[in-house]
Amino acid sequence: MPSFTFVSTANAVVLRGAVPVFVDIDPETLNIAPSAVAEAVTPLTRAIFAVHYAGFPADMDALSDIARAHDLLLVEDAAQALGSRYKGRLAGSLGDLGAFSFHETKNIISGEGGALTVNRPDLVSRAEIIREKGTNRSLFLRGQVDKYTWVDIGSSFLPGELITAFLHGQLSRAEEITAQRLGMFDQYMEAFADLEESGRVRRPRWSPDCEGNGHMFYLLLRDIDDRDAFIAHLRAQGVIAPFHYVPLHSAPAGVRYARASGDLSVTNDISARLVRLPLFFDLGSEIDCVIEQAQQYLEKIP
Repeated sequence: MPSFTFVSTANAVVLRGAVPVFVDIDPETLNIAPSAVAEAVTPLTRAIFAVHYAGFPADMDALSDIARAHDLLLVEDAAQALGSRYKGRLAGSLGDLGAFSFHETKNIISGEGGALTVNRPDLVSRAEIIREKGTNRSLFLRGQVDKYTWVDIGSSFLPGELITAFLHGQLSRAEEITAQRLGMFDQYMEAFADLEESGRVRRPRWSPDCEGNGHMFYLLLRDIDDRDAFIAHLRAQGVIAPFHYVPLHSAPAGVRYARASGDLSVTNDISARLVRLPLFFDLGSEIDCVIEQAQQYLEKIP
């Protein structure tokens, strides 16, 4: 898995008693680098976790080839990628399993919670059992067994009715929400095109095979000092623009529970230079203020 991701990706592995192995990311897309995955595979490897960073799917064909060659599971961390596509196929349908998030920072939200897509028929039954607290309750409800009992590990993953109702309202407007976010993403892309052309910043890049969902817009500054000064300038003008992940391989728990394959130099570099600009459904005309203040700083310090 990439080190440049949220802790949930690694926690899923650690909680099962396994060891996350962090590999570097592609410097263009910021997604997990297939070449780094291939170099990290050992006889102990069981799965590849592909994080679709910023809503743009990873190179799933290359990762699928590696997974098939070594008989590995391919899991999509599609937390940021609801509605995104890779070669016309929806994120979450590309690997053996796909995980989505409905956290309040995502495009479609319920405050917390998520969803699992299961693309291998042989995994469906166990996923259902794990969801039902380790019981075969679903078989019982379908009349396939005369009583239900504990048959495997599991936990309580079911959302409450209020959360589900709120999520349903969001999902019913998913196309509208995505279109509005993509419009703001495109506005940002256009606003910073000249500054990228001059070499002052770098905008997001993605594979031509991918269609994003407007989840996030980021800029890459020159170095950590430039990034921090940019954030401070925006904050002074009332604009909150945070950096993103502290690489998991350098986190205390990452050192304790995981290991790194390679020096992860791209991850370290990107983490020090990336800043996210505000992008949410009702940002509205305030995006013009964000752009104005960002351009003011970037043009003042050429």
